[in-house]
Amino acid sequence: MQVHSAGPRATQELAEALGRLAGPGAVLVLSGPLGAGKTCFVQGLARGLGVTGVVNSPTFTIVKEYRGRLPLFHFDLYRLEDPEELWDLGLEDYLAAGGVCALEWGERAAALLPRDRLDIALQPGGPREREILFCAGGPVHRKLVEELMDCVDTGR
Repeated sequence: MQVHSAGPRATQELAEALGRLAGPGAVLVLSGPLGAGKTCFVQGLARGLGVTGVVNSPTFTIVKEYRGRLPLFHFDLYRLEDPEELWDLGLEDYLAAGGVCALEWGERAAALLPRDRLDIALQPGGPREREILFCAGGPVHRKLVEELMDCVDTGR
């Protein structure tokens, strides 16, 4: 599924809808160049999960935890030198915690992540516009994308 976003607000609204739909154990792998809107997307996702307060990129801490309808575990792997370091950070525990894992630059650790996940690629299409591509890697996340598509189609 590919969606055109006219700007940051539209990106966050799309991500917020995804947050309302996401279930326990969702794994979202966000990719795109610097400034593509990965953190902006996670901010909307957090709002959809009922997270209150400021959500910003965990660039130096690698992971931040937020409480909402489901826990949100927000990773930023940009500075990660070796994907294996994620095991030391407790990746296995985060994946099993029944929350939503959102991994910016997650493609750097793709081999360590479950196959049933949602890859989200954000590509700039102009100063504010983005093309957002959703690619589900298994049945759980395929259903999530179908539900999101219904929301996009109906404007919910």
